[in-house]
Amino acid sequence: MSTTNARPTRTNRRKRPPNPNWREDFYRNGRPDDQEVIVISDSPTPSHNRPLPSQIETRGMKRGRRSAPKLYNPQQLQSSQVLLQPISALPTHKRRRKGEIQSIQNYQQYNDTSYRSYISTSSHTSAHYREPISTRESYSSASSSRQAIIPNYDDKDGHYIVKIGDDLTSRYRITRQLGQGTFGKVVQCFDRVSNRHVAIKIIRAVQKYRDASKIEIRVLNTLSDQDPANIHKCIHLRNWFDFRNHICMVFDLYGSSLFDFLKQNDFAPFPMNQIQHIARQLLSSVAFLHSLRLVHTDLKPENILLVNDQCRNRSPGKTRRILLDTDVRLIDFGSATFDDEYHSSVVSTRHYRAPEVILGLGWSYSCDLWSVGCILVELFTGEALFQTHENLEHLAMMEHVIGKIPDRIVRQMSRHHQSKYFRGSRLLNFPNDDTTKQSRKYVKSLRTLVDIIEPEKTTFRSQFYDLLHHLLLYDPNERISARTALRHPFFYMLFDEEGRQIR
Repeated sequence: MSTTNARPTRTNRRKRPPNPNWREDFYRNGRPDDQEVIVISDSPTPSHNRPLPSQIETRGMKRGRRSAPKLYNPQQLQSSQVLLQPISALPTHKRRRKGEIQSIQNYQQYNDTSYRSYISTSSHTSAHYREPISTRESYSSASSSRQAIIPNYDDKDGHYIVKIGDDLTSRYRITRQLGQGTFGKVVQCFDRVSNRHVAIKIIRAVQKYRDASKIEIRVLNTLSDQDPANIHKCIHLRNWFDFRNHICMVFDLYGSSLFDFLKQNDFAPFPMNQIQHIARQLLSSVAFLHSLRLVHTDLKPENILLVNDQCRNRSPGKTRRILLDTDVRLIDFGSATFDDEYHSSVVSTRHYRAPEVILGLGWSYSCDLWSVGCILVELFTGEALFQTHENLEHLAMMEHVIGKIPDRIVRQMSRHHQSKYFRGSRLLNFPNDDTTKQSRKYVKSLRTLVDIIEPEKTTFRSQFYDLLHHLLLYDPNERISARTALRHPFFYMLFDEEGRQIR
């Protein structure tokens, strides 16, 4: 991605002293969590008659039924009669943790102004893996799964070389490149059969990415089979094919993501009527996924696409733009996990990660609802609620914004996590000797959730705060469900086109 796509500094934000580490570059160089990485080396898939990593229990992993790995053929995957059944995660090898922050230069190469989030920056290699993969991954590590001679239509990393006007099979003609990510590239193509433009996700010609894409195809086919009319606003897979060793997935062409629209609109908040409509659609999508025993695990504004991003100026002389249509589609199901299958210890992009994930307590459907709460606050303020890249600071921000983490939650933690984040009588170990002065000041300057939502008491603000309060409860067992949230009084309030409450 280019530096022209960088998030500008808000002029109305409280100015903080320059930070030599990262915070001064937060909006200028992109979100730090986009650069969190775990490198998983490319290696041949091991024989299926041996124990897999997914069958070995580790700390923080949900203990549930694990089925043996299954092999799928393309005919089964393309069939419209895909049965809803647990997806066995494909094995991976050699995991090692890299630093949470990678160089800005390596990250920026994947930034693209026209990127419409069909490929998420937090793409991953298997159902086991949820964190972004290093953009500096060497193609040489994939030598065991790639031919020694690189085809002239691939680059050294296995990405398809996109040329405008070229064909992807005789049906699709490439008209534009929309973006590039870890998994591959997204291009806009003209479909000669349907006589319209579509978006095609071209997966890298590396075996682990091909395997992971087949898992995502099964999930997408399940969603379209269970909701053919797309009442629940999840993106539908229209077609897929294998072209020159690249799995290609065909989707309808939509507008920009919510995050891209915020950025293009100088991070101006959405009107309340639009927040209400987007929230209702998002919760409907999440409730649908949960009814299928699926947890999305990576809800964020980048993974919510606007069907149509056309807009108008709010009023003469003002540059703030208002969307004409707030219909959305939920995308990126590569990390969707069945609740009774293997659960990775870490999921979700940093800003939207639930406390139970950070504290190593395991996770389930409720982690999606925490993410929804963070998204709605961001639409209301224009800024991410928890702008951080480190666990301890993240927990400190939660306590400052929402309130102290309950003792019963701390008691459920393992001794390792307790000693890592808490001290003495279950007090959060923040600040400590390693905490920078800038971090102390930043956390201390944060406003509470009440101050953010209700600086002035009105009926709709009170109802909105009450909904957020139930979405952002620390205890996942007490957190509101998506189905229950849809019946909250907030969704029965009426607003005019400017977002003002009618009644």
